[in-house]
Amino acid sequence: MAKVRAKQSRTAPAVGGAAPEALAELEAALGYRFRDRDLLAVALVHRSYLNEVRGAIESNERLEFLGDAAIGFVVARELYRRFPRVHEGQLTELRAHLVRWETLGAVGAKLGIGAHLLLSRGEERSGGRARPLILARAYEAVAGAILEDGGYQAVERFVMRTLRTEMRTLEADTNVSDVKSRLQNWAQARFGDAPTYHTIEVSGPDHARTYRVQARLGEQVLGEGSGPNKRTAERAAARAALETMVSEREPARARGRG
Repeated sequence: MAKVRAKQSRTAPAVGGAAPEALAELEAALGYRFRDRDLLAVALVHRSYLNEVRGAIESNERLEFLGDAAIGFVVARELYRRFPRVHEGQLTELRAHLVRWETLGAVGAKLGIGAHLLLSRGEERSGGRARPLILARAYEAVAGAILEDGGYQAVERFVMRTLRTEMRTLEADTNVSDVKSRLQNWAQARFGDAPTYHTIEVSGPDHARTYRVQARLGEQVLGEGSGPNKRTAERAAARAALETMVSEREPARARGRG
């Protein structure tokens, strides 16, 4: 990591929209003050920015990798302690619910991380600062930077503070099993059939694809969702279907059965 910091200090003009006062403002929102602000600066560099900046500058992807692992461990440990009677399978589902990009993206938005990101002009024009996936990855990168700067206890405090609301939600309802499985169980119990998933659109540049998927029961559209890959889009479609269909009457296709 020392090499990364050395590179960063030589390219301070390029890195920074990250002016000291801006970084101080973000630190206040994060609730953590960096000893080495170069780490925070790197955490804010989206890979698209490298296409427009020459010189020794690094994107936040390595810190994202580190932060992803740190967040997963902190969350897993907290769930293990908080829910002593919950079995391993459900703990896995709870962790997946907390660390999914939709959740982390929403947290990143609340922290105001998007305003401080360094993006390419194209990503900027396409609304990248508010894109949940970009915000989720930046949140992970910030967590990685905090781990490198302050160690495990610092990142644990950061994760637990910023995910506090989501943790409280789990205390009220630990039934957050995989949405696709829940939709399938509901459809089979109600109609004796399983939903299918259909990709209806793929858009965006190669590095930022967006998939739109529909969950269907025969020809009836139960729900629609989008995401950076098919799996995530399918989960979003299943979630939309559960929110809209489970509480409604039987779909027209099902009613049409003898």
